[in-house]
Amino acid sequence: MTFYFSFTNMSLTGAAARDTQFVGFDNFIRMFQDPSFKTSVINTIVFLIASAVIGQQIVGFLVAYLMKQKARPFRRIIGILILAGWITPEIVVAFVWFAFLSDSGTLNIMLGFINIEPIAWLLKFPLVSVIFVNIWHGAAFSMLMYQAALDDIPQEVEEASKIDGANAWQRLWRITLPIIKGSAVTNMVLVTLQTLGVFTLIYALTGGGPGEKTTTLPIFMYDQAFVNYQLGYGTAISLVLLVIGISLSLLYIRFLKTD
Repeated sequence: MTFYFSFTNMSLTGAAARDTQFVGFDNFIRMFQDPSFKTSVINTIVFLIASAVIGQQIVGFLVAYLMKQKARPFRRIIGILILAGWITPEIVVAFVWFAFLSDSGTLNIMLGFINIEPIAWLLKFPLVSVIFVNIWHGAAFSMLMYQAALDDIPQEVEEASKIDGANAWQRLWRITLPIIKGSAVTNMVLVTLQTLGVFTLIYALTGGGPGEKTTTLPIFMYDQAFVNYQLGYGTAISLVLLVIGISLSLLYIRFLKTD
């Protein structure tokens, strides 16, 4: 039905609400001529690369790697602390971080102790703020994936590399990363798809603003479909989002099959 609606002028108000017409590719032509759509695509790419492809992957792997040789009680404590952010609903995470980053929030109070003037983080650095919050919220999933993959590396392989004189960096680059490559790509696919669909976190923190600085494709799609009541246009945007997700997934899988 979504596929069909994207080729119609379906609306929640007006004549189109009573008599929906097939309009062919008009919604897609309008979309690719819309400067706001181009802005939302750029914001989505930046948000995706910074918070998912780089942020969550690196933070999740580093935490898992640093905890690998630690005692079990220590790993459990750190794991619980990090998982607390992941299992917290997005709307709760958004309100917590709004309170932390607001003009009179905890962060500015802490900066006041060292005589730094309050900063309107969500106004001056809105995209950076939502990227950081999404990394904080989602890094635990990557940590779990990498932790399981690292625990499956045979100890005799690492011991043999030490005997052969490999240093820590060489063991990481030539032993660890190639062995967990499959888990890394799988995690990349899952994190990418989850990040592409992030809506509540951004909408509750910034509403897509100020202006269009944090308007990603899900926010833009929602505004067109349920704020401007243009359901046909909104569903066309959703198809583009779906195509992006499928394309990235196929790209990752192709990379996984490459020696």
